[in-house]
This record gives sequence, structure tokens and C-alpha cells, in this order.
Amino acid sequence: MDYRTAGVDIEKGDRFARFIASLRSPAVSSSIGGFAGGIPLNMSGYKTPLLLSTTDGVGTKLLVAKRLQKYDTIGIDLVAMNVNDLAVCGAQPLTFLDYIACGHLNEGILQDVIRGIVTGCEQAGCMLVGGETAEMPDLYQENDIDLAGFCVGLVEKDEALPKLSGMQEGDPIYALPSSGIHSNGLSLARKVLANASDRVWEELLIPTRIYVSELMLFAKAGVLLGAAHITGGGLEGNVIRVVPKPLRPQFSWDWPVPSIFHTLQQEGNIPVEEMRRVFNMGIGIAMIVPKREEPRFLELAQTNRIQSFKIGELVRG
Repeated sequence: MDYRTAGVDIEKGDRFARFIASLRSPAVSSSIGGFAGGIPLNMSGYKTPLLLSTTDGVGTKLLVAKRLQKYDTIGIDLVAMNVNDLAVCGAQPLTFLDYIACGHLNEGILQDVIRGIVTGCEQAGCMLVGGETAEMPDLYQENDIDLAGFCVGLVEKDEALPKLSGMQEGDPIYALPSSGIHSNGLSLARKVLANASDRVWEELLIPTRIYVSELMLFAKAGVLLGAAHITGGGLEGNVIRVVPKPLRPQFSWDWPVPSIFHTLQQEGNIPVEEMRRVFNMGIGIAMIVPKREEPRFLELAQTNRIQSFKIGELVRG
């Protein structure tokens, strides 16, 4: 026997690594294919730099891609789930790494995945510096893949979010809208829409929006006290993580909600409370703005054509 007979094709894996290295993009490091990857750091603008790291995946959204046989956007989701978590902490994402596990190395599928990852890195202003592709035929079915992402970012310690001591009752909460369901709640959504058309499933596959540029603009302008990436746990479950007791967020729930959520609620007969606990309900990022800086925040949003709207405020109790 040999390794290929056992289900692992070394030559195909090497060819895939060369494909990644051949991609022409400022978001792809020249170190691809080495044992480690990195970027030079210019620390001249920092007094006390804080290095932040995060890791995340895309969950069962991979099964949506598998049903539709469309893998060219799932890499954007992978990057988004990581870089958005860094950006709400005030950190600029710098480096990204991917881990791809599969039962069989299907080059067409994996090339689409990587192209999406590169697109996501371009949007986030970070660089793909390396990764791992693991072909494991006895652990995964032949057409199965799994994804994980890892990202590192940098922020000046005094500018890191959230600024808990600065939050006060009455501080407004603003939102950046989601592009749809993003990458959470898909286990429920897939079961509710199991018999729906591919057109509806294509709505589930719309990639998670990347908010790095907007959040970096607001953070550097000093008009944010905190921000939350709305993922598993919904709006309240994520915002409460960046708010000090005894304060809590109070939401108006009066914004336009994307139609996919109405479809899910109706088809699954899902209670409103469960919808709000599982899904983002049209909110990708929630931002706590100091009351005194609200006019400047709104001016920045308007000047830079950033769609943002008020969704609530901090209350006591």
C-alpha cells in the first residue's frame, strides 16, 4: 500500500498549496508554503500595543454551500467571523490563517474557498499568511469539508474597546445592518427550510458582512464606548457582554428586518423570543456611543456614507 491508496494525496495537497501562493493579491503573503508566516510590524505609532487573537468557524453554513454546490463565498464568512470580533475590540486585523479539513481534496471546491478567504482578507485589510489543509478520509466523508479561521490584530491599549467605565445610563446604541442571516442559527434555519427552494437557500448563503473599515473609523475618531458583533446569542446576548452592571441594553425592535427572518419565523412557527435569541434580526454590529458624541458620530456616518440607525439605549436595572 501507499499513502494515496490510504486516501491521502500528497501531490494534490502540494499543488493546492502552490495554487494559494500563486494568487496575486496584496492580501496573500509571500510566505505561503513555509513553516510559519508573518508580517513586519511598524510600532512607531504605539505606546502600549495590545495584541489580540481570535478564532472562529462558519458552523453548518457549510451544509448550505454543499447543498447549493457553491463554495465561492464561504471563505468570506470565515474571515468575517474572525475580523469582526477583533474590530469590535478596536483592533485592526493584521494576519489571518485558515484550517481546512476534508475527506477528499477536491481542488475545485477548495480553490473556491481560498478565493473567498482572499476576498475577505482584502475587505478587512489583513493578510493571509498561512494555513493547513488536512485530508482525513476516515474522519470525514468524501465530499465533506470543515473550516476554521485564526486572526491576530493590534490596538493601542488605551484605545481598546469596550470602555466600561465611560458608559452611562442614556448612552445611545446604534447599529450597522447585517447582510442577512450571516453565519449563526443555520442549524435551526436549515431544518425549518429543509423543503424550501434553492432560491431561499441562496439567501442563507449570502456572506457575512465585514465591518472593519467602519468600526476602525468610528473607533479612531473616539466616538465609541463599545461594540458587539451579533452572532450566536442574538442582539441582547452579545451586547450585554460589553456593558457593565448595573447597566443593560434596552432595544426598540422597530427597525426593518430582512425578509429571510420573516420567512423563518413563519415557516418554523418560531416564537419571537427565540428568533431574537438565535438570529441577528438584521443587526450585524451594535455600537454604544457616548451621548455627548452622538452628533459627531452621526456626522461621521453621513460624511462617509455609512448606513447606521439607532436601535436603543443603555438603561439601569
